[in-house]
Formats: sequence, structure tokens, C-alpha cells
Amino acid sequence: MNKITKLFNIKYPIIQAGMIWVSGYKLASAASNAGGLGLIGAGSMYPEVLREHIQKCKKATSKPFGVNVPMLYPNIEEIMKIIVEEGVKIVFTSAGNPKTWTPYLKENGITVVHVVSSTVFALKAQAAGVDAIVAEGFEAGGHNGRDETTTFTLIPMVKEQIQIPVIAAGGIADGRGMLAAMVLGADGVQVGSRFAASLESSAHENFKKTIIEVQEGGTQLTLKELAPVRLVKNKFYEDLQDLYQKCPTKEELSTFLGRARAKRGMFEGDLIEGELEIGQIAGLIHQIKSTEEIIVEMMTDFEKARKEVQSFDF
Repeated sequence: MNKITKLFNIKYPIIQAGMIWVSGYKLASAASNAGGLGLIGAGSMYPEVLREHIQKCKKATSKPFGVNVPMLYPNIEEIMKIIVEEGVKIVFTSAGNPKTWTPYLKENGITVVHVVSSTVFALKAQAAGVDAIVAEGFEAGGHNGRDETTTFTLIPMVKEQIQIPVIAAGGIADGRGMLAAMVLGADGVQVGSRFAASLESSAHENFKKTIIEVQEGGTQLTLKELAPVRLVKNKFYEDLQDLYQKCPTKEELSTFLGRARAKRGMFEGDLIEGELEIGQIAGLIHQIKSTEEIIVEMMTDFEKARKEVQSFDF
């Protein structure tokens, strides 16, 4: 067992990211049953919907699972209360100050992990008392750090500064990426895009098919003025770039973005006007597979890559 498998009591140091509109109980329970750690994505759920997913996940797996909570979302107090009431033992927090909720969660016997995009935020999370951090490079899909630090650069810099376990995220979809991250100092990996294109993902089939069709250069980080987010370059993205040519204000950008764009694209399947959040690594995802297949394949490729590295003759 390594630090991450021991911390979460799981077989493999693979965490399935708690993505909005993608990570429901079906995906989370499948990831946990396959030996990883499944996370329910609370960011796109009303409180009672989250409760329903937690209850269904408990029925679908006897293995550990957790909930990912973006702390800037509405109803955060109610969400945290439900997590405690339902006996969830692992919570990943993001998009907010870890000092706000870490003490409350820890007092209730919950293991807390915070997602960061820089060494500065990693140190703050460690000082707040979290049990581990996810260091996410800007290759990742969805909302991202403003500094555009890559995973390859971020992991060793974070590892150099903190004492708690480090989970690498951003641009990891197979065993080779997992091995690379761990050589750089990570104790485990968090994987999002690869699981978004799984059979158990709650993403719309149109979005899943788009993921496996994305080529190198098919995504872009944008909307830094509001909250940096990596998107597929669809019509919505192109229209947004046309708007940027007019030097829009934050208010104009916000008005253009409107509400529920991500739901429209990722959950409802509108590939034209919807927001399609996925990572750069989508260019290496070519098939929609079961979650179990993905994890088994990752571990097989990890062991193969490790043996190849050990055989290098310098």
C-alpha cells in the first residue's frame, strides 16, 4: 500500500474526479468497485439530489467513495450537512478557502482533500489541516488555475514544499501518465476526462462521442476574466472568441455565457451552443469503455511502462 491507498483504504491509487454533470452514483460506485476511489460530483446537484446519489451509491458499493464539493456553489451549508448526515467519509473540496469547512468536516470524522493549482494554495491547504491535496495542472478540463502551470511542472514543485500526500491531476488518462506523475512525486492520480467517456458516466452520449473525437489542439482555456475554464472548440467557443475581438467587459462576458451552459452541453447534449468541458488529454481517448475496463487498463499499462523504464540502459 502507498500513502493514497492507505489513506482511502482502496486497492489502486486512482481517484475518479467528481465532475459536474458527469459523476453521479453510477460512475462513482463503478470506480470504487473496480479498486479506485469514486467521487460524486456535487457541483451540479441540488442538495436533495446529492442525498439521493449518496444513498444510491451506498447501495451500489461496499467500498469507500467520496463527494467532491466546489465551495463557491450555492447551498453549501445544506450540502455539507447532508454529507455528514449520510455518513460520507471522504470529501474533496475545491474552488474556495479550505479553512472554511475543513475543521467542520474533520470534527465529523471525514477525510478531507483539497484541489489546488499552485504551491501557494497547496501550502494554505496543508496549513488548514487537510489530509492530502490534488495538484491540478492547467491541461485539465473544466475550471482551472489562472497561472497556466502544467502538471509536469506543478507536481515536483508542490512535492518539494509540502509534507502531506499529493495527488496529481490534469492530462492523465492512462498508465503511462500515471507512472510519469508518480515519478515526479505524486502519491496517486485523479482522472477526469477518461472517466467522462465511460459507460457509467452521466454525460450525454453526444458529449461522450465528442470526447473521443477531440484531436490535439481541440480544447482551449478561456473566460479568465470570470473563471478560467477549458472547453472544446465548438460553435459556442468560436462565438465567444468573436466577442473577445470587441474587448468585452466582464458583464458582457457573463451575459453571453448565461446560465446552465455546461448542463446544456455536457448533460443535455447540445454540441452547438453548450459548454463542453474536457481536458487536453481527450486527444488520447479513442473509445468509450466501462469504468472497470479503464482502471484495469490503466494498471496494466502502468506496470508495463514501469518495467520498460527499469529496462532502460544508460
